[in-house]
Amino acid sequence: MVYISILRGINVSGQKLIKMDALRALYENLGFKDVTTYVQSGNVVFNTKTTDVLKLEKKIAAQINTEFGYEVPVLVLTIDQLKKVIQNNPFLKDKQKDVAFFHVTFLSQPPIKNQLTAIEEKKTAGEAITLVDTVIYLYCPNGYGKTKLTNNFIETKLKVDATTRNWKTVNELYKMAVNE
Repeated sequence: MVYISILRGINVSGQKLIKMDALRALYENLGFKDVTTYVQSGNVVFNTKTTDVLKLEKKIAAQINTEFGYEVPVLVLTIDQLKKVIQNNPFLKDKQKDVAFFHVTFLSQPPIKNQLTAIEEKKTAGEAITLVDTVIYLYCPNGYGKTKLTNNFIETKLKVDATTRNWKTVNELYKMAVNE
Protein backbone atom coordinates (compact mmCIF):
# COMPACT_ATOMS: atom_id res chain seq x y z
CA MET A 1 0.00 0.00 0.00
CA VAL A 2 1.23 3.51 -0.83
CA TYR A 3 1.50 6.07 1.97
CA ILE A 4 2.50 9.69 2.27
CA SER A 5 4.37 10.76 5.39
CA ILE A 6 4.91 14.35 6.38
CA LEU A 7 7.43 15.18 9.06
CA ARG A 8 7.10 18.14 11.40
CA GLY A 9 9.91 20.65 11.70
CA ILE A 10 12.91 19.20 9.88
CA ASN A 11 15.26 21.40 7.86
CA VAL A 12 13.50 24.57 9.00
CA SER A 13 15.69 27.53 9.94
CA GLY A 14 18.74 25.28 10.26
CA GLN A 15 17.02 23.04 12.83
CA LYS A 16 16.81 19.23 12.84
CA LEU A 17 18.81 18.86 9.65
CA ILE A 18 18.26 15.65 7.73
CA LYS A 19 19.46 15.21 4.16
CA MET A 20 16.86 13.64 1.90
CA ASP A 21 19.17 10.82 0.79
CA ALA A 22 19.66 9.90 4.47
CA LEU A 23 15.91 10.06 5.04
CA ARG A 24 15.26 7.81 2.03
CA ALA A 25 17.86 5.35 3.36
CA LEU A 26 16.17 5.37 6.78
CA TYR A 27 12.81 4.46 5.21
CA GLU A 28 14.42 1.75 3.07
CA ASN A 29 16.16 0.33 6.15
CA LEU A 30 12.72 0.07 7.78
CA GLY A 31 11.73 -2.19 4.90
CA PHE A 32 9.68 0.33 2.95
CA LYS A 33 9.76 0.18 -0.87
CA ASP A 34 9.64 2.75 -3.66
CA VAL A 35 10.73 5.53 -1.28
CA THR A 36 10.62 9.01 -2.82
CA THR A 37 11.07 12.39 -1.16
CA TYR A 38 9.71 15.75 -2.24
CA VAL A 39 11.56 18.98 -1.40
CA GLN A 40 13.64 19.27 1.75
CA SER A 41 10.95 19.52 4.42
CA GLY A 42 10.24 15.86 5.15
CA ASN A 43 7.69 14.72 2.59
CA VAL A 44 8.04 11.03 1.79
CA VAL A 45 6.00 8.72 -0.41
CA PHE A 46 6.59 5.03 0.23
CA ASN A 47 5.11 1.58 -0.12
CA THR A 48 4.63 -1.03 2.60
CA LYS A 49 2.38 -3.97 3.41
CA THR A 50 1.75 -2.59 6.91
CA THR A 51 -1.75 -1.14 7.17
CA ASP A 52 -1.65 0.33 10.69
CA VAL A 53 -1.00 4.05 10.17
CA LEU A 54 -0.33 4.77 13.86
CA LYS A 55 2.20 1.95 13.96
CA LEU A 56 3.92 3.40 10.89
CA GLU A 57 4.04 6.89 12.45
CA LYS A 58 5.59 5.56 15.65
CA LYS A 59 8.06 3.33 13.81
CA ILE A 60 9.31 6.16 11.58
CA ALA A 61 9.51 8.67 14.45
CA ALA A 62 11.41 6.19 16.64
CA GLN A 63 13.91 5.45 13.88
CA ILE A 64 14.49 9.17 13.22
CA ASN A 65 15.15 9.62 16.94
CA THR A 66 17.53 6.64 16.96
CA GLU A 67 19.47 7.65 13.85
CA PHE A 68 19.45 11.44 14.14
CA GLY A 69 18.63 12.15 17.78
CA TYR A 70 15.58 14.27 16.93
CA GLU A 71 12.06 13.92 18.21
CA VAL A 72 10.04 14.54 15.07
CA PRO A 73 6.27 14.17 14.86
CA VAL A 74 5.34 12.08 11.82
CA LEU A 75 1.93 12.02 10.16
CA VAL A 76 1.15 9.23 7.71
CA LEU A 77 -1.69 9.50 5.21
CA THR A 78 -3.21 7.12 2.70
CA ILE A 79 -3.76 8.18 -0.90
CA ASP A 80 -7.50 8.32 -0.20
CA GLN A 81 -7.01 10.57 2.81
CA LEU A 82 -4.83 12.98 0.81
CA LYS A 83 -7.31 12.94 -2.07
CA LYS A 84 -10.08 13.85 0.37
CA VAL A 85 -7.97 16.72 1.75
CA ILE A 86 -7.61 18.09 -1.77
CA GLN A 87 -11.26 17.63 -2.70
CA ASN A 88 -12.55 19.16 0.56
CA ASN A 89 -10.64 22.43 0.30
CA PRO A 90 -13.45 24.98 0.76
CA PHE A 91 -11.41 27.77 -0.80
CA LEU A 92 -11.37 26.11 -4.24
CA LYS A 93 -14.97 27.24 -4.74
CA ASP A 94 -14.00 30.90 -4.36
CA LYS A 95 -12.51 32.03 -7.67
CA GLN A 96 -11.41 35.28 -5.98
CA LYS A 97 -8.84 33.35 -3.93
CA ASP A 98 -5.44 32.70 -5.52
CA VAL A 99 -4.37 29.05 -5.01
CA ALA A 100 -0.78 30.26 -4.58
CA PHE A 101 -1.80 31.39 -1.07
CA PHE A 102 -3.51 28.14 0.01
CA HIS A 103 -1.95 26.12 2.84
CA VAL A 104 -3.00 22.98 4.64
CA THR A 105 -2.21 22.25 8.29
CA PHE A 106 -2.43 18.54 9.05
CA LEU A 107 -3.35 17.74 12.66
CA SER A 108 -2.33 14.56 14.48
CA GLN A 109 -5.84 14.23 15.93
CA PRO A 110 -9.11 16.15 15.98
CA PRO A 111 -8.93 19.24 18.18
CA ILE A 112 -11.57 20.46 20.57
CA LYS A 113 -13.62 22.70 18.29
CA ASN A 114 -14.16 25.56 20.74
CA GLN A 115 -10.42 26.25 20.65
CA LEU A 116 -10.66 27.34 17.01
CA THR A 117 -12.17 30.67 18.09
CA ALA A 118 -8.86 31.76 19.61
CA ILE A 119 -7.11 31.00 16.33
CA GLU A 120 -9.69 32.80 14.22
CA GLU A 121 -9.20 35.93 16.33
CA LYS A 122 -5.62 36.19 14.99
CA LYS A 123 -6.71 36.39 11.34
CA THR A 124 -5.73 39.54 9.52
CA ALA A 125 -7.62 41.19 6.66
CA GLY A 126 -8.24 38.80 3.80
CA GLU A 127 -7.12 35.67 5.63
CA ALA A 128 -9.41 32.68 5.99
CA ILE A 129 -9.25 29.53 8.09
CA THR A 130 -11.48 26.46 8.06
CA LEU A 131 -11.25 23.28 10.11
CA VAL A 132 -12.42 20.01 8.54
CA ASP A 133 -11.80 16.92 10.70
CA THR A 134 -8.02 16.82 11.20
CA VAL A 135 -7.16 19.42 8.57
CA ILE A 136 -7.02 23.18 8.74
CA TYR A 137 -7.27 25.01 5.43
CA LEU A 138 -5.55 28.37 5.43
CA TYR A 139 -5.74 31.22 2.98
CA CYS A 140 -2.92 33.70 3.57
CA PRO A 141 -3.02 36.32 0.77
CA ASN A 142 -0.13 38.28 2.32
CA GLY A 143 2.02 35.15 2.39
CA TYR A 144 2.46 32.40 4.96
CA GLY A 145 5.61 34.08 6.25
CA LYS A 146 3.55 37.08 7.37
CA THR A 147 0.56 35.36 8.94
CA LYS A 148 0.01 34.93 12.67
CA LEU A 149 -1.75 31.64 11.87
CA THR A 150 1.53 29.74 12.03
CA ASN A 151 2.00 26.07 12.67
CA ASN A 152 3.43 26.75 16.16
CA PHE A 153 0.51 29.01 17.03
CA ILE A 154 -2.03 26.41 15.88
CA GLU A 155 -0.28 23.64 17.83
CA THR A 156 -0.22 25.76 20.98
CA LYS A 157 -3.90 26.65 20.76
CA LEU A 158 -5.20 23.21 19.75
CA LYS A 159 -2.77 21.14 21.85
CA VAL A 160 -2.05 18.71 18.99
CA ASP A 161 0.95 18.06 16.75
CA ALA A 162 0.55 19.73 13.39
CA THR A 163 2.51 20.33 10.22
CA THR A 164 1.72 22.74 7.43
CA ARG A 165 2.29 22.40 3.70
CA ASN A 166 1.54 24.77 0.85
CA TRP A 167 -1.09 23.78 -1.68
CA LYS A 168 1.43 23.01 -4.41
CA THR A 169 3.24 20.52 -2.16
CA VAL A 170 -0.03 18.83 -1.14
CA ASN A 171 -0.95 18.33 -4.78
CA GLU A 172 2.54 17.18 -5.80
CA LEU A 173 2.56 14.57 -3.03
CA TYR A 174 -0.77 13.25 -4.24
CA LYS A 175 0.51 13.02 -7.85
CA MET A 176 3.62 11.20 -6.66
CA ALA A 177 1.55 8.76 -4.62
CA VAL A 178 -0.92 7.86 -7.37
CA ASN A 179 1.95 7.34 -9.83
CA GLU A 180 3.76 5.03 -7.41
